[in-house]
Amino acid sequence: MRDLRAQSVVRRGDELVAFLRDYQLQPRFSVGVWYFSPAGNRFHDRYQPVASIEERLERIARLAPLGVVGVEAHYPNEINEANLDLWRQFARQSGIRVLTVIPMLFWDADFEFGALSSPLAPARKKALDRTIRTLQLNKELGTDFAVLWPGIDGYEQPFGANFADARRRFVDGLVEALETVPGVRVAFEPKPYEPRGRTLFGTTAEGLLLAREVESRLQNAENRRLLDEGHALVCLNPEVGHMLMAYEDLAYSFSMVLEAGRLAHTHWNAQPLGGYDLDLPVGMVAPEQLEAGLYALKTHGYGEHFGLDLNPERMAPEEAVRVSIEAIRTALDRINDLDHESIVWAAEHPDRARGWIERYLIRTRALHPERLAALPRPGDMG
Repeated sequence: MRDLRAQSVVRRGDELVAFLRDYQLQPRFSVGVWYFSPAGNRFHDRYQPVASIEERLERIARLAPLGVVGVEAHYPNEINEANLDLWRQFARQSGIRVLTVIPMLFWDADFEFGALSSPLAPARKKALDRTIRTLQLNKELGTDFAVLWPGIDGYEQPFGANFADARRRFVDGLVEALETVPGVRVAFEPKPYEPRGRTLFGTTAEGLLLAREVESRLQNAENRRLLDEGHALVCLNPEVGHMLMAYEDLAYSFSMVLEAGRLAHTHWNAQPLGGYDLDLPVGMVAPEQLEAGLYALKTHGYGEHFGLDLNPERMAPEEAVRVSIEAIRTALDRINDLDHESIVWAAEHPDRARGWIERYLIRTRALHPERLAALPRPGDMG
């Protein structure tokens, strides 16, 4: 199990400055096998031909030189008992490992009224059985975690809805799955809405509440041993697009998860505030949010993968991956070379550095910073 405990260390002053100077984010990228055969949606047909799992894996293997080291897949539609040998062979030959197996808990018609939270016992049992089997596959394949996304667990009509009971059913199911397959980490992925009008545990803060509630109920000896050692079993996989759909600030939300030592993985794309889930290539929208989010990761020493969750409808998936990797790496180049000492000082002495960080960032992004007035040290601001 990856050790995330150091994420929760909070540094300040000279200690933080030294850490920011020394620690370099080293992005290791993962991709999702699903978008290498981009689907249509309710408004238009697919724009690219259907690709088999074999064809998708061949395309992903060619991305290794870009820094792609992991692949993510859903059970049972993308990875299953019948094609496990294919996945194992792909990992051996490409060097790209299966990073996570995700239970498909949102597509089936049986999940019309929810999966783990469904009020209908047969649907709930199907979701639980699928979650348990997915955790077993993660254990068998030696993945880092199992992403869990409750896309269909939610509601449209709030009047008369028994929200507490729905949340409890979801927690009960996740507890039972983790107790049945102990020692497997879950990375919960919040999303505020879509495909449901509202999704259960849809924000980063709600995801953290879910994590603590589930862990408080675990009793299996293996699970208790890991928890007693300070490891988190229910972690988060925040997705940039989902956070921005919920009008969250990336840096603040990331910092909450890092402070809790629960940032097992991150999903990266671009998204305007609000709106439906676009999964645009990284950097296309709100590059300042990208930089601030990465700086929060650097502050806490994030060392896990950067997952690319994209929907490349009008470009080849390989190109969307390339754009996203270039966007992240160039943003990292910018933040790694910043004047960390001045930034930390300004943040800790806001009364004596009014406007300094804003003006400093303008200069780091300017094509011709020499055309701007010289910027004094933050303590010398008027």
